[in-house]
Amino acid sequence: MNVELVVKLGGSLLKDVEEFDHVLSVLAEVARARRLLIVPGGGPFADAVRAVDARLRLSDDAAHWMAILAMDQHAHLIAERLVHGALVTSAAEIAHAQSSARIPVLAPYRWLREADPLPHSWDVTSDSIAAWCAQAVGASQLVLIKPRGASGDLVDRYFSRALSPSVSSACVPADEIACLLTARDLSQYSNARL
Repeated sequence: MNVELVVKLGGSLLKDVEEFDHVLSVLAEVARARRLLIVPGGGPFADAVRAVDARLRLSDDAAHWMAILAMDQHAHLIAERLVHGALVTSAAEIAHAQSSARIPVLAPYRWLREADPLPHSWDVTSDSIAAWCAQAVGASQLVLIKPRGASGDLVDRYFSRALSPSVSSACVPADEIACLLTARDLSQYSNARL
């Protein structure tokens, strides 16, 4: 497996279908030049888990696995809409998708359930999961795509612990995603924005 770039696609991008589709078309272009893996956010699927947790007070374990299953739902959607997208659940499937000239979109539940590498807490979101995945696949770069005008905390509280020092990271607003087509140096988006 030779993943160069992991792209975490924020689930909140689903609020704007036009923006979501634009991001997918740019990622399809990026995949022509770079070997990438897409890791989905949980978006409205994870929001449903949060709402149930607020009402029923789920255990940390149940909330954690349900939120990761929410990422799987988003992965199915991305793989369906992304040109040459392929739903994958493991390192072997990522390698197979790449060898078939497909763009791997990770449904992370199965892999994470087997490895169980992260704490079970709302401090760990898809951002930290993407950081763990970047290290697990040997990527040198992680890009988190956030909606334009995103405010507040750009990443979760556990992110800095999940991110390997060998992986550079950047938060890129969805409306600036074209930067991935022209520049491998994303320093203007890097850690200062995290």
